[in-house]
Amino acid sequence: MTFNSLQFLVFFMVVTLWFFRLKTQKGRIWLLLIASCYFYMSFIPEYILILGGTIVVDYFAGFLIEKNVGAARKLWMVLSLIANIGALAVFKYYNFFLGNINTAFQVLGKTMDLPFLKMALPIGLSFHTFQAMSYTIEVYRGKQKAERNFVVYALYVMFYPQLVAGPIERPQNVLPQLKEFRAYNWDNVKEGLARMLWGFFKKVVIADRLAMVADRTFGHTPESSSVALLIGAVFYSFQIYCDFSGYSDIALGAAKVMNISLMENFKQPYLSKGIHEFWSRWHISLSSWFRDYVYIPLGGNRKGSLRRKINVAVVFLLSGLWHGANWTFIVWGALHGLFVILLVGNSNELKEGRPAFVNTLRVIVNFTLVTFLWIFFRSENLSNALSYIQQIFSLKGGTHYIGISKVEFLFSLALIAIMMLREKYAAGHYIASNSRFYIYTAFMVLACYFFGVFIENQFIYFQF
Repeated sequence: MTFNSLQFLVFFMVVTLWFFRLKTQKGRIWLLLIASCYFYMSFIPEYILILGGTIVVDYFAGFLIEKNVGAARKLWMVLSLIANIGALAVFKYYNFFLGNINTAFQVLGKTMDLPFLKMALPIGLSFHTFQAMSYTIEVYRGKQKAERNFVVYALYVMFYPQLVAGPIERPQNVLPQLKEFRAYNWDNVKEGLARMLWGFFKKVVIADRLAMVADRTFGHTPESSSVALLIGAVFYSFQIYCDFSGYSDIALGAAKVMNISLMENFKQPYLSKGIHEFWSRWHISLSSWFRDYVYIPLGGNRKGSLRRKINVAVVFLLSGLWHGANWTFIVWGALHGLFVILLVGNSNELKEGRPAFVNTLRVIVNFTLVTFLWIFFRSENLSNALSYIQQIFSLKGGTHYIGISKVEFLFSLALIAIMMLREKYAAGHYIASNSRFYIYTAFMVLACYFFGVFIENQFIYFQF
């Protein structure tokens, strides 16, 4: 069940209306947990057992971490991390590492055909695994009490709006909200629905329209001209942003309707004036997770310049690997880490007070760099990524394989401009006037209906 489906709209309306009819928080928690289980099982039902297993492990690990001290406390923490990372290793990385081992033996002239596991990756595994780990880590650090109510803890991990693609929440933010009964709030409903509509618009009207060009150029690289490939790369940059941030908008909006506030995951990242600033605005929940649980524990910037660079490199390599079991993601992460190492600490990176044209130029340069790196992220393998880049610089003429008409191309550019202006200058998603809210709702629904690309493309980050 994807957010951009009729099934989800029916699901959301039924769950939300039932949610507000219930007069106790206990009933609401049970409703949301059952609804979240149903939502997750609509993809691959049997994988609920994997998620349930990790929930049970971490629930009891929280108690054991809290009640013990010294070596025993650390042991239970380590066992909890092994259980979570082990699930990721088996389902997401086992075949990847096995394939590389087999290839290495072939290069050495030896045969070692280790068996691959034939199974689909549980949807959103990296997201809810990292959210579960943040709970046990916070309990270990003494910043979060172990949750006594199993149903509340299970809902913290499984809350359906952010279950499969984030944001990756911390227990201090979500757990207290799940326990507090909050009456129906029309202002929150308006704000949440307005944000959901904006997320739907970004997904079905912009992202899926841009995907038609990006998919064609990345799928027909040898036949495409340099201009077509450049357009495809730029369109993919905006596709992945509208796709992922659109999901976040729907997730935050759906939660807001039920009076639950989730953390912001994006803050106009393509307006960043440098790569370091970009990572403070893009996928904020993941960036802050790696900062708090990897970068700082490794020493952060407290142990000298060389150590800081090593820590940054480790974080971005892990970030690349987190996104997928493919060398393209690892190279993508490594290159981002390299540019962060080269640029962080540079006074030109974030210095304000410069002329507008200088800041505009820096935004364009940074967007170009990020777009170049997205080529690795989008390509099926490193060979395809390098071929794509080489073809761009070959200056092959024509505009072959853009895949859309001139009118559709100009319309796509207009949509990108509207989206960027809307997110830069709009004051949030709150609409005070009821009449304006109804007009906005009608306009967005009609825009999605008439201009949407309804092919039920799965959200890109579902695969992670």
